[in-house]
Amino acid sequence: MKIFTDIMRLLDEDKALEFLQRTIQFNTTNPPGAEKALAHYIADTLNSYGIKSHVVDLGEQRGNVIGRVAGLKDRPALLFNGHLDVVPPGEQVWKHDPFSGTIDSGKVYGRGTADMKAGFAAMVMAAALIVQAGIVLKGDLVIAGTAGEETDSLGAWSLLNSGYIKDIGAVAIAEPTLGKLFLATKGILWLEYTTVGKTAHASMPDLGNNAILHMNAVIGQLANYSFTYCRHPVLTPPTMNIGTIIGGVKTNVVPDSCVLTVDIRTVPGQEHDQIIRDLQSIVTDLEQEVTGFKGSLKVIKNCPGVETPLNNEFMQQGIRAAGKALSQNLVPCGVNYYTDASVFAPALGIPFIIYGPGDEKMAHQPDEYVEIERYFDAIKFYVALVLEYLT
Repeated sequence: MKIFTDIMRLLDEDKALEFLQRTIQFNTTNPPGAEKALAHYIADTLNSYGIKSHVVDLGEQRGNVIGRVAGLKDRPALLFNGHLDVVPPGEQVWKHDPFSGTIDSGKVYGRGTADMKAGFAAMVMAAALIVQAGIVLKGDLVIAGTAGEETDSLGAWSLLNSGYIKDIGAVAIAEPTLGKLFLATKGILWLEYTTVGKTAHASMPDLGNNAILHMNAVIGQLANYSFTYCRHPVLTPPTMNIGTIIGGVKTNVVPDSCVLTVDIRTVPGQEHDQIIRDLQSIVTDLEQEVTGFKGSLKVIKNCPGVETPLNNEFMQQGIRAAGKALSQNLVPCGVNYYTDASVFAPALGIPFIIYGPGDEKMAHQPDEYVEIERYFDAIKFYVALVLEYLT
């Protein structure tokens, strides 16, 4: 405990807060993402603390930032991960400019404060404190800010396929948890249906083939679909949401095309391949049953639900870290949103924890903010987690 206390004395809160504000001021709205400029800023910051870092160019202003604190290689490395992209601020007028990082009443405002720039900024500051304190680690600490989590996890897949993290033994992800500890997340399955018809003048619809009406038949089948799954102890049941529908070119033209997207959130253990087969059969059956029906199904995003057992040592280290750093006895729980843990954990066969200072209810909301004290608490937690896992 004395080592932890000595490390935290090195924290310059003003400097840590300024770093958070600056990350928010980079507009990394996805699409298009444009994370590379922020990645360079973070790399420069890490390098200024003696943490060897570099930016991986992913093209078109996209990029990852990766830093590594070298340890003794006696233990597998620990990965600190956060995504750099944010969702659009929306059309609603904000109390403060969404890319200002304004401080007001003990909170920092801006798009991405909760989801999840505050969490990743806290990880960077924690790594800096470990280096400043001269702590000798038994394994490497890797800090990776990745692109594209809000759409296709471009950065996470790039990092995984690069081989740079093949030595990772566990991953902490700084998604918003409001200081809770998450051990399970839902999976994500995004699907796109397309129906094809034939145009005609709207006054003579019998000469055409209405793609929107055919999509209506698809929607009817989706509304009656039931998931096969086992109830999960800390997650709600799987869900399906019809997110968008686009069809037609003009009011007085029979539409020859309609596109619909579906968002499905699954629980660990569900077979995505079976769901895809089930929902593909909707198209196949309608082609047999409905005259002139022609459709297709495409998978846009496909990552499974994941979980870390409560008795896993890394999860227990997270619990101990919260106790030592924050005097909190955290009971791990689950969360319904998707994270890049669904990319890293299955592929590497490693445990994960999710912990961040943001409030998950603020994610994607107007006037998004993070409480400054929770940001500082997150820095403490990540320092304690490094000490638990790597010393």
